[in-house]
Amino acid sequence: MEYNLYSAIYAILIAFGINIILCPIIIPFLTRLKFGQNVRDDGPKTHLVKSGTPTMGGIMILISLVISSLLFLKGNKDGIAVLFVTLGYGIIGFIDDYIKVVKKRSLGLRAYQKIIGQLIITGVFLYYIYNFSDIGTQIYIPFTDGKSIELGILFIPFFFIVMVGTVNSVNLTDGLDGLASGITTLVVTFFLFNALGINTNLVPIAGAGVGALLGFLLFNTYPAKVFMGDTGSLALGGFVASMAILMKMPLLIVIVGIVYVLEALSVILQVTYFRITKGKRLFKMAPLHHHFEQCGWKEVKVVAVFYIVTAIACLVGFLAIKNFF
Repeated sequence: MEYNLYSAIYAILIAFGINIILCPIIIPFLTRLKFGQNVRDDGPKTHLVKSGTPTMGGIMILISLVISSLLFLKGNKDGIAVLFVTLGYGIIGFIDDYIKVVKKRSLGLRAYQKIIGQLIITGVFLYYIYNFSDIGTQIYIPFTDGKSIELGILFIPFFFIVMVGTVNSVNLTDGLDGLASGITTLVVTFFLFNALGINTNLVPIAGAGVGALLGFLLFNTYPAKVFMGDTGSLALGGFVASMAILMKMPLLIVIVGIVYVLEALSVILQVTYFRITKGKRLFKMAPLHHHFEQCGWKEVKVVAVFYIVTAIACLVGFLAIKNFF
């Protein structure tokens, strides 16, 4: 089946509509169940007022995404693969959130447990690509007039780095009201427009993702009535990475997802510098959004600036692939 812009618009509107119906119903339910966010004592003091705000709101993103997508995915193998990856990572995030919120174990899943789960989902997706997809092991190179490179066997480690790296970078970005959801809306919109020319099978599910995120943003922007939790952030990371892989555009994540990259890099540099200098810090706080808060920026300013940076990065991304299709 050939999908076009109208398929995306229908998917956006359906997912958006589902979410604005679900959120007012599920948010009070999460509140009654006391599924509230536990705010770190070592985080910014301004965040202490967020304690108790319902989390695990990623459930609503996933429900609206799944329902809207399934209306268009009959016989669409690539779309179903993206949905599998998104739900797989979302389930890992849900288990992590459940342990934190319900079991009152602040760290949730152990790091190795998360990684094992992520590797399993990624491995199944890799099996799909090698056995049921025709994308091969080539990836497009930005700013090269549509040239690609054949990775061969190196595609396997590269694939795992892209998937797991993106997922955890999005997870680190989810630290301010509306930050991860707004940035990911822009990133998914970028891939939606490229799917129209590169892989139309991804058009409806990309549209469903945009609609689900827009609906969620109505309740997640400052002051947030609900947080997405790891249920949402891990799912969104898998969603973005799997679409990029299926369009042979994983390197574009570094450009359009520059905020994801900087957030993750700030944590890596902070930890490394702390260990090398035996206690000194490179940033006032990591991830990067907290550093700017500690510099005196209001939360809404940090979010707005990161939105703007992502929007400009997406425009640069379009220039990087102007001759790809």
